[in-house]
Amino acid sequence: MTQKEKAKELVSKYIHLAKQTSGANGTLYNSKQCALIAVDEIIWLLNNNQIDIDYWQQVKKEINGI
Repeated sequence: MTQKEKAKELVSKYIHLAKQTSGANGTLYNSKQCALIAVDEIIWLLNNNQIDIDYWQQVKKEINGI
């Protein structure tokens, strides 16, 4: 799975939650914030494996670009 595909997948997993807790304007923003929190956690856990960290840092950039 490419970083862009993973970014879209993570954001889409949080869309339903964001719809329940925010208005129409905040839904994408809130789902992106949730996905970024998840990616930060993954980066922290993978701290010793630079290849995986690079992948997740690119996913994070893709989330911000959505």
